[in-house]
Amino acid sequence: MLKTVGFGVVFALLVATGVSADEKHHEDPTKIVTKVGAGYSDSSFVSGSIGLDDARMLNARYNETGEWRLGGSWLFELGIVNFNFSRTDYEHESYRNNYSIGTYIPLSYFDIAPAGWMLFPMAGYSYNDGEMAVPSEEVENEFVLMRSQTHGAYLGMFGVRPIEDSDWSVLSFAGGSMGSNNYRSYWGGLGLSYKLSRHTSFNFFGVLAEDDYGTNNKLAGSVSYEF
Repeated sequence: MLKTVGFGVVFALLVATGVSADEKHHEDPTKIVTKVGAGYSDSSFVSGSIGLDDARMLNARYNETGEWRLGGSWLFELGIVNFNFSRTDYEHESYRNNYSIGTYIPLSYFDIAPAGWMLFPMAGYSYNDGEMAVPSEEVENEFVLMRSQTHGAYLGMFGVRPIEDSDWSVLSFAGGSMGSNNYRSYWGGLGLSYKLSRHTSFNFFGVLAEDDYGTNNKLAGSVSYEF
C-alpha cells in the first residue's frame, strides 16, 4: 500500500504539462542547473549536476569515506520528480543503501509563501537495503551485523527564507518515513546560504537524523559554482 501511495504521488506530477525556465533562487530544489561543488560533512566531499536540457538533470556526490549518491530530476509545471540511489555508513560498520523516487512541489505555484518563506513539500517512495548493527547477546559491548530490507513512504518539507536587502537566506528542512518491518526514520536541519556572485554560493547547516540503522547527526558546509 505504501508503495502504491508513493508512486501515486509521482504520477500526479507526470500529468502536468509545461516546463518553466524562469530564474530561481540558487537553493531552490526544483532548479535545473549544471554546477560543481565541494564541502565538508564529517569528511570531505565533491558534488555536481549536469542539466541535460531545461527539464532534466543528473547529479552525483561522493565523499572520501566511500559514501555516495547518484540521481536525476525531471521538472514539470507543478513540481519536480527526483530519483536517487545512495549509500550511507553508520557506526559499527553498519550501512544503508537507499533507492527512492519522489517529488518537491513549490507552494509558490499556489501563491502560498507565509512570512516570505519559499516552501517545498516533499513526498515519495523509498527502498532500503543494508546491514544493521545490533547488540550481541553473547559478548558485552559488541555488535553483530544483521541484513535488513525495508520499503515505505516519506513526507517532509524544505524551506528557503531570503533575508531582505541581503544575499543571505535561511534554510530549514524536516521529514520522516515509515516502512515495512516497523522501519522508522526522521531528519531535520537548519542553516544559512549566501550568494557570493551570480555563479557562486555557499551554505552551512546542521542536521539531526536517526533511523533503525543508527544516528547521522552532523554539521556541514559547501561551496558551489553554477555554469
